[in-house]
Amino acid sequence: MPPGEDQPGATPLSGARAALRRFGARHRRAITIGGSLLAAAVLAWVLAGRRDEFATALSTASLGVLLLAALLQVVALLARSEAWHVSINAAGGTVPRRVLYRASSMGYVGSLLNAHLGVAARIAALRRSSPDRCPRVSTLVTAELPIMAVEAMLAAIASFTLIGPLGLPWWLPIVFLAVFATLSTGLRRLALRTTRELFHGLAVLRGRRDGIALVAFVLVAVFAQIARNWLLLDAVGVDASLLDATAVLIAMSALSQLPLGPSSGAAAALLILGTQGVGAVAAAGVLSTATGTAGGLSFAAWAGADRLWVRRRDRRRERRRAPRRADARA
Repeated sequence: MPPGEDQPGATPLSGARAALRRFGARHRRAITIGGSLLAAAVLAWVLAGRRDEFATALSTASLGVLLLAALLQVVALLARSEAWHVSINAAGGTVPRRVLYRASSMGYVGSLLNAHLGVAARIAALRRSSPDRCPRVSTLVTAELPIMAVEAMLAAIASFTLIGPLGLPWWLPIVFLAVFATLSTGLRRLALRTTRELFHGLAVLRGRRDGIALVAFVLVAVFAQIARNWLLLDAVGVDASLLDATAVLIAMSALSQLPLGPSSGAAAALLILGTQGVGAVAAAGVLSTATGTAGGLSFAAWAGADRLWVRRRDRRRERRRAPRRADARA
């Protein structure tokens, strides 16, 4: 059928959705930049008239607190990278841990612009660095699903923390939990029953040991993020509990799927705790983004330095082997 003609069973709504998907795919960078600028403008408008409060809150956090927050971000990234390592090994990969960590760090650099771009960058970096020891792209994509399922289940379990700040009905967290529990059960059944290569990435759900390890590393990553949020909220003078910090993390995860850029941290904090003081809460969100970026870039810097060190080491070994090969030939 020619491209200009309607497909059988197509509706105006489905056609509009397809057009929006095509537009988003073609103009993803422009949408990300535009969304980031718009979010920054809205944040600046919200903070208008509260500059002193915002500046005071920013200066309240000590250097030690900021360094600890950045360290917690590194812990979260390492734990999630290890969860990815477990998932890929279960899918048949034999990628060395340090190679996978380097690829994971590239994914974080991509996620600074967009969460989906981060996943694509991580997979591309791993395939490029170790094509013979990692599964195919389709398997690597599905290997992300178990990690995302665990994160979604944890968010559903903790979604009751959103009831007060967002005014949600009390039964909505129960609905969230039921939906994500059903989806997780479906993924496990799919992993146990299917033999299609596309779903090999779900293999981590088949074994109890691998599944427990995956959940444990995701829990470490999540708790490190919650602790970082609470630490920064407390540092700027916001009276927040660990449950409040958990609600902020859920909001951050949700807003990171939108093209809001670096403003997503402040937007999430304001959405949950804005009633406790716009300036201080926004400062905590900005510091969360700043320390998260610092921790992620530190991880990426280690990856770059490690790659250079490995290359130099391999060159030195090759130079040492060259005379021996020449003597053997002689």
